[in-house]
Amino acid sequence: MREIHVSAITDTVAELAVAACCRLPDVMYRAIESSVEREASPSGKDVLRQLLLNADIAASENTPICQDTGLAVVFAEVGQDVHVVGGSFEEAVNAGVAKGYTEGYLRKSSVAEPLFERKNTGDNTPAVLHVRLVPGDRIRLKLAPKGAGSENKSALKMLVPADGIEGVKKFVVDTVKAAGSSPCPPMVVGVGIGGTLELAGLCAKRAAMRDVDTRNPDPRYAAFEEELLGLLNDLGTGPQGLGGTTTAFKVNVEFCATHIASLPVAVNINCHAARHAEAEL
Repeated sequence: MREIHVSAITDTVAELAVAACCRLPDVMYRAIESSVEREASPSGKDVLRQLLLNADIAASENTPICQDTGLAVVFAEVGQDVHVVGGSFEEAVNAGVAKGYTEGYLRKSSVAEPLFERKNTGDNTPAVLHVRLVPGDRIRLKLAPKGAGSENKSALKMLVPADGIEGVKKFVVDTVKAAGSSPCPPMVVGVGIGGTLELAGLCAKRAAMRDVDTRNPDPRYAAFEEELLGLLNDLGTGPQGLGGTTTAFKVNVEFCATHIASLPVAVNINCHAARHAEAEL
């Protein structure tokens, strides 16, 4: 049994929060670079170049890529042979979010309850925490700041098997079309298929956090990712909604088992930055 002290978890989460908000992932930077050459619209090309300049400034000055530094969504894979010592795992994660957002001067966007008072918690806690128990003696943490501009345009629909693949395609395309310029395109789109209402959404969130250079290991779903990307880029929304051929950089699809009478589909949208950072303890 390997012991990991909660202080290491807190410090790591704090570092991930700042890194994710201030430094564009390398694969995302390269995706924008390559899109400049492919983009047909002159205004679209200009927007893409500005996104690269913005990323360069953010990295050099360690300032946020975007003013909306989002809610901290944390996916944790905890090895079953790990013993967390010195306190609570969940409290350690939240302490890390508070530390990162406070000491990193990141905007605090979390309100304690959603409907009445909507009072800001002051430190961007609590995190949106998803934990899986996995084999091994390591803890793997992935933090994705999720801004409202993209999250608000995400959607879920309970299709039925008769809707089939055409129903899934229509829902994904309609969702991205309705999103328009709000998610600051070009987007990274996560699609979750199967499970139940909540599991489809979780699959979509995981998909949205995947790097743009990854593909679903199932060749059928990998091909579906490419087909959906083509359909979205045919919409003409373009960079920042100004028109063009680059509405999305990537579509990632994740799936899971579902009921014989169900076909849930969730679409989780990321802005151009698709911010995330990860570490292993």
